[in-house]
Amino acid sequence: MIAAASSALTALSQLRRAWRWVARSVAELLPKGLYARSLLIVIVPMVLLQTAVAYVFMQRHWDIVTHRLSAAVARDVGAMVDLYGALPPGVDDPKLHAIAARFHMDVETLPPGPLPPKTPETFFNVLDPLTRALPEELGAQVRLPFWVDTVGRSGLMEIRVNLGGRVLRFITRRTLAYEPNVHIFILWMLGASLVLVTVAILFLRNQIRPILRLADAAEDFGKGRDAEFHPRGAREVRQAGYAFIEMKRRIERATEQRTAMLNGVSHDLRTMLTRFKLSLAVIDESAEVEPMQKDVDEMQRMLEGYLAFARGDAGEPTELTDLRGVLDGLRADAERHGARVEVEAKGDLNVRVRPIAIKRCLGNLVANAERHAKTIALKAAREQRFVNICVDDDGPGIAPEHREDVFRPFHRLDEARNQDEGGSGLGLAIARDVARSHGGEITLSTSPLGGLRACVRLPI
Repeated sequence: MIAAASSALTALSQLRRAWRWVARSVAELLPKGLYARSLLIVIVPMVLLQTAVAYVFMQRHWDIVTHRLSAAVARDVGAMVDLYGALPPGVDDPKLHAIAARFHMDVETLPPGPLPPKTPETFFNVLDPLTRALPEELGAQVRLPFWVDTVGRSGLMEIRVNLGGRVLRFITRRTLAYEPNVHIFILWMLGASLVLVTVAILFLRNQIRPILRLADAAEDFGKGRDAEFHPRGAREVRQAGYAFIEMKRRIERATEQRTAMLNGVSHDLRTMLTRFKLSLAVIDESAEVEPMQKDVDEMQRMLEGYLAFARGDAGEPTELTDLRGVLDGLRADAERHGARVEVEAKGDLNVRVRPIAIKRCLGNLVANAERHAKTIALKAAREQRFVNICVDDDGPGIAPEHREDVFRPFHRLDEARNQDEGGSGLGLAIARDVARSHGGEITLSTSPLGGLRACVRLPI
């Protein structure tokens, strides 16, 4: 009993795994977009319905109508066979030809002989219900050997009946034995399907477009771009749009409040630092004054770094900026400080960014490289929907296990390149914050020059 239950559970588990595998395989084949999936939801049931209707029509309606029409033709042929069978051989009554004409048939008497061989079946013969219905009905009405050719002539069919001493040959139209307007029904179905699919495509496109606009607006907001957005579409889509607008307003309001608070703090602290400087200026020069002046200057640099990190330059508007010019400016600044800098730029580097923030981001990376290396290489290239900017140097580099730690605010490495002498320890943190505010990212790796490579990836 226990063994049977265990085997049943094992079989059920295998069935579940097989079902999950099939479901994953089907999911990989299905489209990923909402527009394509919506079209499938509309089109697939329509195609299945039309296929079912066509199958029922072809297999039942067309077959039934063809059998009934073939039965009528078979009865006419049977009647003519009976009439000719009552005549002695060699006698041809003109009245019988007139009766056959009323049946829309041409009758001809042939010399006695064997009937032609049966026509070989082809693919189209199997699909044609007339090739099955007419022989069946003739077999029921005519008790003599017969031969039927329904495909040998276009629009006509030939029937031969062996009366023993002679052979009757009947020529009649195919339309008398089957429904000739099937193609009209199929064309109507295809036309209706085409109209419905066109309406579905237009309707779904109008319904999906507001969702795509909402996604574009959210993406632009995530990249720090101010894009105008008005909710449209269905009630649920408009509701989501209004929720996004309200969320955007709350974030902007919180950012404005934080910026105002930081401006107030910055004003107060700068006022105090100015007083210190004035006090030091009126004090007689002595051995103690110069260190105090350095401390005040260092405090001011640290304050600027803290405020820049906390503010994040969120209030700066985005502009179409040529990053090639930004890199040239950074090279000129670094060369004035004695560094050797090379710049390599490829492709169109015009990107909509906050120029001051991006310059601060790249400037922090270059300054970090200047502090620990002699040679710096700036490389920028456009790749599809992104712009990659890499800062390479020949310094000591950073161990892979510490590369993520250096992005933490105020974090310092005991050894290597982030030993920020007199700095705030926020350079890389500010750089990553700026990159992420544009929807991008900064990654660290080993440079071809032997030092560190810092790559900024910005979406276009």
